[in-house]
Amino acid sequence: MGKTLLMDEGWDPIVVRVEDDDEHPSGPRLKKVRHLALAEEPIIGPGLEPDADVDVTLPRLARHQVTLEDGHTVGVAICGRGVPLVVVHGFSAEGILYAQTLSRLVDLGFKVIAVDTAGHGGTLGLPTGAQSLASYAELLGRVLDHLGVKRMVLAGHSMGGRLVTELAAAQPDRVIGLILLDAIVGDTWDRMVYLYRFFPPLMLGTAGTLVADTVTTVPWFRDPRQALKLGSLVGPTIRGHARRPWRMLAPAASILRSRGSRRMLESLREHKVPVFVVHGGWDLAVPLQTAKDAARRSRGDLVVVQKGSHSWLLKDPESLPAIMHALMRGRLGTAVLKAQLDEGIDPVDATVDEVEAVLYEPNALVLELTPRQRHHDTEDLHRPPRFRWKVLPARSRGD
Repeated sequence: MGKTLLMDEGWDPIVVRVEDDDEHPSGPRLKKVRHLALAEEPIIGPGLEPDADVDVTLPRLARHQVTLEDGHTVGVAICGRGVPLVVVHGFSAEGILYAQTLSRLVDLGFKVIAVDTAGHGGTLGLPTGAQSLASYAELLGRVLDHLGVKRMVLAGHSMGGRLVTELAAAQPDRVIGLILLDAIVGDTWDRMVYLYRFFPPLMLGTAGTLVADTVTTVPWFRDPRQALKLGSLVGPTIRGHARRPWRMLAPAASILRSRGSRRMLESLREHKVPVFVVHGGWDLAVPLQTAKDAARRSRGDLVVVQKGSHSWLLKDPESLPAIMHALMRGRLGTAVLKAQLDEGIDPVDATVDEVEAVLYEPNALVLELTPRQRHHDTEDLHRPPRFRWKVLPARSRGD
């Protein structure tokens, strides 16, 4: 019989349902812990009856906390049905900050799965023995195993881009496509990290650039309505950092200790993993040249977001979905169709149930955690993208 109790794992205290375990009838079983908080849009929790159908305009992410076999708790946010699109956030952020953008990707046939990395959001930090970002990527792989995701499109922003690159290089057969968003991979970034190790004060320049970029992310005067929405997402993250600022020390140190990304990128090319490097043309923290390096080594397509800074995808929730629509009409869409053919289903006639049956494990936990929503995402709900972009396919660049 289920019990109800109050838990606080760094988020605001909320009620969760915990089921008894046959082996421990007097205590809660943490593996099935499920957050039931309701939040302001565009986030929605499944409520006290997570199986009930919900009518929404734009899809909303359901936020959960799951516990792995070793007791490590991990925060995830999920919405949509279809092909898994696993999204990993940047340093000091968390998955739910991207909610406005991610909710707009569902109509492409994706189930969006945003995962909080170790020490961020609802995820516990790694043990003190974690030496590099490889440990963070390994945890990400275990989370996807626990959720029952077999094959997926991986996307990562900034530090998250490095993590999904590590995972894709280690498990290329699981990756349908890899999307790197202003990612910290590429020869130029590797040289920057090398300099930071020998002269740490150089990091202050990058840190200052990121702070300035963060401050200008919220459009306080240009779009007060959007500023209010984004502020409601950023607020809890800032409060979490204020309560436990030391959580950022381990991932920051791991970035400095990480090895170069060259071999990983070349491995993706060798395994013919479709790579799409999307980068802001005005990104001063992670220069555009490092994206060019990453695209060249992985033989990936390069997408340059004109006038985009490091956090362009947070500044405008419409730009990344518009770019994704363009990519799905090209090589990314072909990769998604091929993945379904490889699994023995006809992507033209397949139902969403058939797609999920082959791309997820039987009785996958992520299917159970997905909110049931009848959404009505139409073009008239969207503004024109704020940013323009240019797609440079690998062959046309001549590298």
